[in-house]
Amino acid sequence: MSNKNKKPAAKISMKSIGRLLKFLFKDYPAALCMIGVCIVVTAVIGIMPSVYIKTITSYIVEGLSSGWSSIAGDIAATIFLMIALYIVALISSTLQSQITARVTQGFLHKMRTRMFSGMQKLPIRYFDAHTDGDIMSHYTNDIDTLRQLISQSLPNLFSAGIVITGILLIMLYYSIPLMLVVFVGIFFMVLVTKKIGGNSAKYFIRQQQSLGVVEGYIEEMIHGQKVVKVFCHEEKTQEAFDALNETLCNDATTANKYGNIFMPIIGNIGNFLYVMVAFIGGLLVTSGGTVPNLSFENLFTSGTMFGALSLPVIASYLGMVKQFTGNISQISQQINSVAMALAGAERIFTLIDQKPEEDNGDVTLVNSREENGKLLECNERTGMWAWKYPASNGYTEPEFVRVRGDVRFFDVDFGYEEGKTVLHDVSLYAEPGQKIAFVGATGAGKTTITNLINRFYDIADGKIRYDGININRIKKSDLRRSLGIVLQDVNLFTGTVMENIRYGKLDATDEECIAAAKLANAHSFITRLPDGYNTMLDGSGANLSQGQRQLLSIARAAVADPPVMILDEATSSIDTRTELLVQRGMDALMKDRTVFVIAHRLSTVRNSDAIMVLDHGHIIERGTHDDLIKQKGTYYQLYTGAFELE
Repeated sequence: MSNKNKKPAAKISMKSIGRLLKFLFKDYPAALCMIGVCIVVTAVIGIMPSVYIKTITSYIVEGLSSGWSSIAGDIAATIFLMIALYIVALISSTLQSQITARVTQGFLHKMRTRMFSGMQKLPIRYFDAHTDGDIMSHYTNDIDTLRQLISQSLPNLFSAGIVITGILLIMLYYSIPLMLVVFVGIFFMVLVTKKIGGNSAKYFIRQQQSLGVVEGYIEEMIHGQKVVKVFCHEEKTQEAFDALNETLCNDATTANKYGNIFMPIIGNIGNFLYVMVAFIGGLLVTSGGTVPNLSFENLFTSGTMFGALSLPVIASYLGMVKQFTGNISQISQQINSVAMALAGAERIFTLIDQKPEEDNGDVTLVNSREENGKLLECNERTGMWAWKYPASNGYTEPEFVRVRGDVRFFDVDFGYEEGKTVLHDVSLYAEPGQKIAFVGATGAGKTTITNLINRFYDIADGKIRYDGININRIKKSDLRRSLGIVLQDVNLFTGTVMENIRYGKLDATDEECIAAAKLANAHSFITRLPDGYNTMLDGSGANLSQGQRQLLSIARAAVADPPVMILDEATSSIDTRTELLVQRGMDALMKDRTVFVIAHRLSTVRNSDAIMVLDHGHIIERGTHDDLIKQKGTYYQLYTGAFELE
């Protein structure tokens, strides 16, 4: 299994629930207070039936001994009061559900925004280490666990907590001996909760992690389905999926095993408690007052805490015990959701807490114009770029330096992992307007060099200068805006052809997009599409050939009109005939620009100003095509076919 699919240790930090509540109260303080009031009102009214059992039972006992006429009015008043309270509870509950729905969806909206905003600032290294499916799982499964928590679990837990607290106080008020029996039941419930609930939470976070791994694998297989079928690896792929799916099944089964046995155990403890209260209460009632009953009620009504239990008190007490255990069961039902939500929250906060890409640059890229021999910043697209130094170090005004496209490496070392160097002591230069080509076997370090130019990764040692400026001083967004990149793997986006070309410059006009397409020799095939430039593409560009997708990628770079171009195997997926058309467009695109070219087809780099031959992270040869042919070294052997690129 790759590093991308490895799961971290299963653990849940209770800080996650604290952070969630902090976010909630920060974003929705008034709404949460209103929800809290509604829950309190509904919960308190929910306790009243158990209390009124005592009152109604007392009326019935009195009616049996003194006649019904004397208590008919009291019973009617009590019934009408309970109806009024239930109406208030209904209104309160409805209001709470409406506000909760708005808060839940609003909070999830903000959490997705926080995640996506943070993700946009992450370095490329993070995406190299995590599968797309696992990252997507944060936005789907993990977010859904928060929905369950906020809309159901937290309100139910809060309501159950209020009911349990209220009932315990009332039971304590009615009878201390019976309350001691209840405390014994509570002790066993807490014991079970600690043991089973802890294991449940641990396995639910494993379930969420396994789910992310499975979704990551599925996403990879969907994108690579053609490759799977070409090499007839369906069985091998199925075996790998079965192993991951089995792990998910085991984790989910174990998590739910603990979660599902929790409620029956709590329920049976509650039933046992109900029986014990009925039995002991019955003994106290039938004792005829010989058994002392300590209660705060006796103290308040008769000035003493001693007195025999009455039938109305026992009836009310049993109702409250049933309600008490019912709310404990309700809490147990939420254990699964809470555990899953905490697991999801842990993963979400892990993404949010990822260290963003560092950028300490203060030099920016601006459009400029020249006036009286002096560069000035302007808002219009002039085709003249300048580096803008901020006013500092004694300068009262910003300083401008024209962008020329002079890129130089000085003794650069780099490794993707600590202790594993892939570039060794690399020094090179590209003067303004030069075309620099990199050739070499796969893994030689060609693409790595271009990744360092745009600072997808930072070097371990050495220096990189861009127009004499240390690239660490240039803001990354401006550095990358100065570089047009055409990659071997084309990424198109769902939208029209015009929108995909305009992605290179969002404020480009239709005319500019069409001109860029003509420059890339893409205009001809675009006009033959069903709706021309308005033809809809899906994210994969499945309705286009690989060559056509590459042409759109080149047009997208052309409309950006950057001062430096990086072409990473840009013509590798284009047939020979199309390559001739593209090459003419590429030549026009590369005119007056510094260009870095990575190519396996050596015929495409013959006209380069300098060719760098790389081998295992070292530049072993450099020079023009003619110079390298005369040297009869590695390049000569590659060009003549004595060696082949691997």
